[in-house]
Amino acid sequence: MVEPSEQPRTPTSTSIAALALPALGVLAAEPPYLLFDIAVVGRLGALALAGLAIGGLILGLVSSQGTFLSYGTTARSARFFGAGDRTSAVCEGVQATWLALGLGLIIIAVVEAAAVPLLSAIGGSGQIAGAALPWLRIAILGAPAILVSLAGNGWMRGVQDTVRPLRYVVAGFAVSAVQCPLLVYGWLGLPRLELAGSAVANLVGQWLAAVLFCRALLAERVPRRFDVAVMRTQLVMGRDLLLRSLAFQACFVSAAAVAARFGAAAVAAHQVVLQLWSFLALVLDSLAIAAQSLVGAALGGGHTEHAKSVALRVTVFSTAAASGLAVIFAAGAKVLPVLFTDDRAVLSSIGVPWWFMVAQLPVAGVVFALDGVLLGAGDAKFMRNATLVSALVGFLPLIWLSLAFGWGLWGIWSGLSTFMVLRLVFVGVRAFSGRWLVPGTG
Repeated sequence: MVEPSEQPRTPTSTSIAALALPALGVLAAEPPYLLFDIAVVGRLGALALAGLAIGGLILGLVSSQGTFLSYGTTARSARFFGAGDRTSAVCEGVQATWLALGLGLIIIAVVEAAAVPLLSAIGGSGQIAGAALPWLRIAILGAPAILVSLAGNGWMRGVQDTVRPLRYVVAGFAVSAVQCPLLVYGWLGLPRLELAGSAVANLVGQWLAAVLFCRALLAERVPRRFDVAVMRTQLVMGRDLLLRSLAFQACFVSAAAVAARFGAAAVAAHQVVLQLWSFLALVLDSLAIAAQSLVGAALGGGHTEHAKSVALRVTVFSTAAASGLAVIFAAGAKVLPVLFTDDRAVLSSIGVPWWFMVAQLPVAGVVFALDGVLLGAGDAKFMRNATLVSALVGFLPLIWLSLAFGWGLWGIWSGLSTFMVLRLVFVGVRAFSGRWLVPGTG
């Protein structure tokens, strides 16, 4: 029997924004690592841009597959924090950080060993794979840093501290942004590394952010030893979130592989819009992060009605924000793409995925908000199943049919749209059912 703590105040737009806006900065920082690189590397030509697209896709897998260290840790930390046990909330971060370091080292070893066949399988063209290889071999050395930052974000969100993570991630991005053009073009007397220069800049920025997160954790007066019981529980939740992430990445890797079969311009156009789509998804996810933290704390304190109120308000705010973004990107369809490349072949192909992205945004506003609500409630098993079914039924069949029948980017982005609609149905039904409203810290 859960004994409710003192009833929290009804969530307002101000209280949600206080968590969401700093989280937005954190979430929005990772895509600019690649978006900024795209803008810099795009001036080297379509081949370099395609190489960055494929290499960046593989590095993105590390971040995407490591989200259980962030989302799972937030859900568990928030419940302890809502129950008034900050020490246990932070200890979730300690164990998540140990996991991050171990998994990061394993990822480096695996990717370095399998880089050539992996890039050949995804990139198709020998030239594209060859361009991506030096970038990937350098950038993957940041895998432990990426995972440590995810773990740090997780426990800090759980204790409703979203300001410090913003500072840490912005510091890393700023260093990377300064170094990238200098190393790519060889300015100020530095060597001209071209595509490899963006990987070096990315690596330095990721490790700086990770060091700052570790320093914050060491400042907390909590036990730092391994806790097998906590780690085992995190891995159980992580298993479901990992399978969910694998479903996403199977779709995105397949999409990139199919786009590559239609040429360098097609895969470059696809990846530019996909990175923008990912960036906008994370913008909307800032509201979902607020939902995770507030829902987890409410359920940890036994306040189910408060959790429902958070869910409703965040969904309304997210849908309104997504609709506004759709209007902005529809209006900028002729202007914004040239910020990322001046290659005519890429620009002529970019219109198809661009308008699919615009049409998906309002749907994404609802989906990502409810994702945050359900993840904050620890409803990982349902999220896993919903994503797997949506991927297997909606996204993957259309991707591979587009290759078989030559549908190109139309087919690929039709698959992504179907995937989003199916997810909307699943999370919408689950949210209205109320089955996620389980109070307590267990």
